[in-house]
Amino acid sequence: MLEHSRKSTGEKVLTDINALADEYLRLSFHGMRAKDKSFKADFSTDFDPTLPKVNVVPQEIGRVLLNIINNAFQACGNSEFRIQNFELKPKVEVSTKIKGDKIEISISDNGPGIPDSIKEKIFQPFFTTKPTGQGTGLGLSLSYDIVKAHGGELRVETEENKGSEFTLVIPEK
Repeated sequence: MLEHSRKSTGEKVLTDINALADEYLRLSFHGMRAKDKSFKADFSTDFDPTLPKVNVVPQEIGRVLLNIINNAFQACGNSEFRIQNFELKPKVEVSTKIKGDKIEISISDNGPGIPDSIKEKIFQPFFTTKPTGQGTGLGLSLSYDIVKAHGGELRVETEENKGSEFTLVIPEK
């Protein structure tokens, strides 16, 4: 919470990505519950305990995490799905792992997924699927730019009616 309230100096510092991801996951969850008392969703983490500290601007990566986690909770938290008499409780998972010389932070949800017709547009500025007045359409665009500025990439895998997974890939060094 302290990291969230601090102004960004724009300087990269060695950062515990697991702690940062956990902090922003909880911040997002409690923020959603504060805005909507009927909000119901679960969350879980699967953090790689061997993950080294990474040189990033923590406020910027935190902003990316918060945006994507908020989107995930919004995507799956608005409704419970019933598939062949099986109830699916809305859930967001945040995980980390090392893959070669890169760190991967994945945020997945079991929401409705992103239709193929708009998947290619989601990182464009001002594109939003939210009703007028509820989204600027800048969140994913800014997130994409921040991750690129860190020498990384932001990927999305999605399947309609099954959910989405956004993965931030950033260099370990």
